[in-house]
Amino acid sequence: MKAIFFLLIGAVLGIIGWRYYQRSQNPTLGQRVEHLADKTKEAAGDAKDAIAGKAEDWNLTPDSIREELARTGRVVRSKARDMGDRMDDARIVAVIKGKFVVEKDLSAFAINVDCRDGAVNLTGSVTSTEQIGRAVTLALQTAGVQDVVSQLVVRS
Repeated sequence: MKAIFFLLIGAVLGIIGWRYYQRSQNPTLGQRVEHLADKTKEAAGDAKDAIAGKAEDWNLTPDSIREELARTGRVVRSKARDMGDRMDDARIVAVIKGKFVVEKDLSAFAINVDCRDGAVNLTGSVTSTEQIGRAVTLALQTAGVQDVVSQLVVRS
């Protein structure tokens, strides 16, 4: 009788151990979602830091944007051309519009994006000069984009 009791206890503990091992090797859907959410937050933070640095490199500070808008009525930036960096204009427009949709401070409906041979033209309205800088930065960070001309106007 004792042998059967210990055999049952051993079997139950073995099943519990096996389940624990399986869960540690194969995370549940909830654990995978949490892990992906953490990685996404980390990547978004890294991207924001990189974008802030690029905005300064491209002289897209609010003050420089105001000055350029007052002087010329538009903001123009270019980046170096890389071999093989040519993309289809329709794809470039779609990617930039997608970036504007994801960006909470920009309205993809208020900003029109046109592209011809990698030269992007942004028209429409935004609520601040910071948003102009953000829109130009996002456009310049798109593969295939060589020049960005922003004719965005600031409306309250």
